[in-house]
Amino acid sequence: MFTGLVEEVGVMKGATRQGEAMRLLIGASLVVDGVKLGDSISVNGVCLTVTAFDHHSFAADVMPETYRKSTLHSLKPGSAVNLERAMKAGDRFGGHIVQGHVDGTGVVVSRRRDANAVVFNISLHDNESLRYIIPKGSITIDGISLTVVDVSEDGFCVSIIPHTLAETALQQRQPGEAVNIECDIIGKYVDHLLHFSTPEQRGRRSASKLTTGYLAEHGFL
Repeated sequence: MFTGLVEEVGVMKGATRQGEAMRLLIGASLVVDGVKLGDSISVNGVCLTVTAFDHHSFAADVMPETYRKSTLHSLKPGSAVNLERAMKAGDRFGGHIVQGHVDGTGVVVSRRRDANAVVFNISLHDNESLRYIIPKGSITIDGISLTVVDVSEDGFCVSIIPHTLAETALQQRQPGEAVNIECDIIGKYVDHLLHFSTPEQRGRRSASKLTTGYLAEHGFL
């Protein structure tokens, strides 16, 4: 699990591709300090497993599902990437629950300055994910934990403070470029429970009793 607080901006040093699979070599310094084989590192919001490392880089495999779902296949040598090590038990929880399992990608439609912030408008490739996105809710863009400002028919917008912009690869994102999107896992679980199917379909003995009426009755809606 991750928190969406980027520890370091690394550099894509190279990739070995085989169809819709690839092995990435990422240049880094902070996140490889104390790393072990099999550790998890978030690369632009995608949870990858360390398969090799030295003092200045690490390698990780990208499977076909991740290749298709994320922007990792479009990385080129020299591309900046957001990096975060998996959270340790007892660490400060500064962002929100981030799994590193991206739901898909979006496109930067526009970016504009608003006083000391920069507002990014993001259009989603798959509008199915919109049901998990709410104003003032959490969203992960390229591994960065952010707060949703507003939601539109085909996307949403976020406001980026100067520190986040300066310390992440988001500063390089321009209109037309793709970004990885992960919606809040809590919203996904609630949506799944509310749309739970019949006992026969799920092989369960009883259907879920969690309904919108139940949530409203107990003050959750």
